[in-house]
Amino acid sequence: MGKYWPTGVTVETASPAEVYEVVSNACSQDPRRVQASSKRLKEMVGMFGTYDSLHEIAAQRTVPLQIRQQAIIQFKNGVPGHWKSRKVLNDEQRSRIRMRCLSFLDEEDDTIAECNEVVTAKVSRHDFPHNWPNLVNDLMSTIEAASSDALMLRRSLRLLNMILKELASIKMLNGVKIMSQLVEQLRQVLYDYYSRLASCFSPAQLTTESIGTSRTYYDMLISHLVYKCIAKISVWLWNRLDKLANDQQQTYQHWLETLFLSSAVQLKALAEHRRNLVMSLTQSGSLGDPTIGRAIGLLTRHAQVFGKFFRRLQQLGHQRFRSHSFYWSQVVDATAGPSNLVADSAESPYPIRFLVQGMVLFKENLAQWTPTRKDGTANPNFLSQEFVENAVKLLVTRFMPLNPKDLENWMSDPEEWVNCEDKEDDQWQFEIRGCSERVLMQLSTKYPEFVTPLLASTFEQIAVQPAVDIDSVIQKEALYCAIGRCALRLQNVIPFNEWLEQTLVSESQSTNPNYPIIKRRIAWTIGKWISDACASPNNPTIWEILLHLLKDRGEGTDAVVRLTAAVAIGNCVNTVSFDADIFAPFLPIAISELVKILAEVDTFESKRRIDNSLNVIIEQSGTRITPFITIITEPLPHLWAEAGNDLPYKGSLLVTVTKLVEAVKEQSTVLSGIVVPLVRESLLPGVNINLDEDGITLWLAALRNTTTFSSVNGAPGLIDLFPQGVELLASNLDLLAKITNIIESYCLLDGPSILKLFAVDLFRAFHAALKSDAVTLCLKDILIALNLLIQITPSELWGEAFHTSGLFAYILMTLVNGEADTILMTEYISLLARIIMGDRQMFLQLVSATATSKNVTETYLYDGLMDQWWGKFDNMSEPRYRKLAAMGVASLVSTGRPEVLHRLPTEIFNLWLDVFGEIRESLDQDAGESSSAIVSLQRHWERDPAPRHYYQDTEGTPEYDRRKAIWDRDPIRTMQLSAFVAVHIREAEAACGTEAFQTSYLSKADPTVLKQIQDELVRV
Repeated sequence: MGKYWPTGVTVETASPAEVYEVVSNACSQDPRRVQASSKRLKEMVGMFGTYDSLHEIAAQRTVPLQIRQQAIIQFKNGVPGHWKSRKVLNDEQRSRIRMRCLSFLDEEDDTIAECNEVVTAKVSRHDFPHNWPNLVNDLMSTIEAASSDALMLRRSLRLLNMILKELASIKMLNGVKIMSQLVEQLRQVLYDYYSRLASCFSPAQLTTESIGTSRTYYDMLISHLVYKCIAKISVWLWNRLDKLANDQQQTYQHWLETLFLSSAVQLKALAEHRRNLVMSLTQSGSLGDPTIGRAIGLLTRHAQVFGKFFRRLQQLGHQRFRSHSFYWSQVVDATAGPSNLVADSAESPYPIRFLVQGMVLFKENLAQWTPTRKDGTANPNFLSQEFVENAVKLLVTRFMPLNPKDLENWMSDPEEWVNCEDKEDDQWQFEIRGCSERVLMQLSTKYPEFVTPLLASTFEQIAVQPAVDIDSVIQKEALYCAIGRCALRLQNVIPFNEWLEQTLVSESQSTNPNYPIIKRRIAWTIGKWISDACASPNNPTIWEILLHLLKDRGEGTDAVVRLTAAVAIGNCVNTVSFDADIFAPFLPIAISELVKILAEVDTFESKRRIDNSLNVIIEQSGTRITPFITIITEPLPHLWAEAGNDLPYKGSLLVTVTKLVEAVKEQSTVLSGIVVPLVRESLLPGVNINLDEDGITLWLAALRNTTTFSSVNGAPGLIDLFPQGVELLASNLDLLAKITNIIESYCLLDGPSILKLFAVDLFRAFHAALKSDAVTLCLKDILIALNLLIQITPSELWGEAFHTSGLFAYILMTLVNGEADTILMTEYISLLARIIMGDRQMFLQLVSATATSKNVTETYLYDGLMDQWWGKFDNMSEPRYRKLAAMGVASLVSTGRPEVLHRLPTEIFNLWLDVFGEIRESLDQDAGESSSAIVSLQRHWERDPAPRHYYQDTEGTPEYDRRKAIWDRDPIRTMQLSAFVAVHIREAEAACGTEAFQTSYLSKADPTVLKQIQDELVRV
């Protein structure tokens, strides 16, 4: 049965019974039924009525739970994106779905209820308030009436929170108006509601005896959910406060200040009471009770929701946000007792996540407490020197040192641990050590006059002292971390080179079993100082230390040290001031050890990091890397195969080969045996979406740096890839720009050979690309490549292919009919000018063949061509393009075609005079016979060398020399225009006969114009 639409499209209607059967089979234990139902369900979601049936199944309490869950999950995954589609839902069904959404408020199953919350929120974004005007009112009525129904109240508040979150994300004006109305309706109601409920957190009601009761948990949960709704409203208001009218702004500002202050007061009391409760319950042993543990977890989450609220306000308006010292006081208090009071647990007296919230808020507000404001005035609210110094000591001694859990993770999974440690992402906002390091950095930036002397004096006291036991090793590691993090502030007060020679050399060679902790930090700190440009990388001691740490496999070291050293070497090499000559003596060890450790490490992330360092060394070393080609390339096939489906690592290996090719330049010819299979694999279906860019880059680099595309020593040659390049040129718009560069590089290497082997296929690919929807810039590049190919190859290799491929006919008809962008029209003219200059007779044959194939007259084509040639001439701005157009039309004149010669007295003479007037050329009278034409023609119109876009960033490669040679031999630059025109006019005169030429054409020219032409030609 089908549903018909006015457009004539028939949409199949789903049977509720079949929908139920399919969902039921999806819950089966039989894999075949599950697979068949999954396939059928994908087909049915596009049928009319399927979503309504799914929702109805989920709403029926008599249906088995698994089937209901499956139905609501499928509904949730699909309906948000199809809610407005008339193909799958009508207004009646949408109305039924909206009504059923609120029927889930007493749903006992959390999966079904949570899916319904997501769906209701998404639907409200579309339908509230126009199609669903009573949603919020009905929800608030349910909340008010369900005070004794814990389940319905909890579901209603969670749903309200989701709706507020969804509506608050709307940026369009209508959505903002709706949200503003909701804010006005709900803000005070919810605030008053929370004020009444918040007493459940007071010491009088929340005791060690009551915390395990279901009533207490229920009261805390409802309060928690209400506050989350208030936070959503407040954050939205805070973000739009400056866009409100003055009276509204004052009202809401006062309300927000009241909420903020009351939240701060409550948080302070709540945190203290929670800590006391946890310690009392721990002492009594009651914390092991699951009921009590659940309540403490909720209490902890509620304390953290205040921090999330404050943090969001700070992110959206840090200049307006005024923090308080409470959070930092909690950080200080946490260090006053035993270290076990601080843990990453909701049941800890000082949960790490709570302390991290405080540190983040403190860090982001330090700018408000600097001694001097931005305008130079004194700040009365600045932090004292004592406060700052105590904060630094606390961070370095208590929170930055490695803890037992860190050491345990180091030992159990070294690579995973160090890779997580070294990530410079936003994860630090959730980890105590990473956050402590960022707070220290901010303190050193805002209070350098306090922090720098303190760290410098601490360094003088501790750094030179040997660390003998594990505690002193861990503390020294934290100090070295601080020195690395604050390198920019310490570079002028810490004698880095002396530290290297007097301390770090000996520490890096120690066999103390605890010293891997320090050695890892030594490598990291050196890498940090060098990469931050706080010290020069051209100190041999740096390389001695890092390479020793990289290759040492004796006592007192481990895999973490070697991996960190490998990464640090890359950081040091990848600097502006790096001197490859100073590093050259260390290059053999660096290459061999990096390749060795690349095979030793287990995780692909570690391999990528090591490979990145290898890539940097190859790039910075240049041709010095040539002796190590075999060492680098020999293990590559095994590493590639080992990578399997890890595409990022494969991408890194492609970069390695690319860097090697670019470094050794023409010596890379022997690498084609590696390049060809790697490029092929990177373009395979399934992996090309991730690897094609890297593969194409390698392909292009290989072509630009090689001296031949033929096979070397029996290995695959780059020519083997050319058919794939032709295929990509014709079909892949995403890679069209780079593929065009690749085709151009092949032609520059050996254009005649390319045309002998692939002329027709290549020209067909050019034809397909030009007809595609590619952007104008890509199409222009294709025409430039064609122009270059015609310039460097004889016509007998391209003439027939131009016709049989349909390319010439397409170009000529597009130009004649004016069916292209002006930029492309000028390129078409330049290309045709190049063809005419290359072989006039071939051009005439191509035009004649086109006239036959397109069933038009040759006169029509020549007239259209000349119209466009003259009409687009003024759009050519570069002198060389204008000279090419002038030379091309001179060659066309010499053919004696009457359609062209009829325009000689007018358009063509005027075109030549324009170019004669713009460019000045002369022959060097002093040049001997041995001087080349390039030298003898003085081009006064060419003041600069070839433009950068001509060389395509090939500077320093063999292709640059190939391009330069072609540029230097270009007839535009070697032939004098006036002499060229004179020769071709004489040929035209010979073709027509002197008398006929004079009578039919020259006599019709303006005498003044003719005199100017003759004067120019006489100067030859």
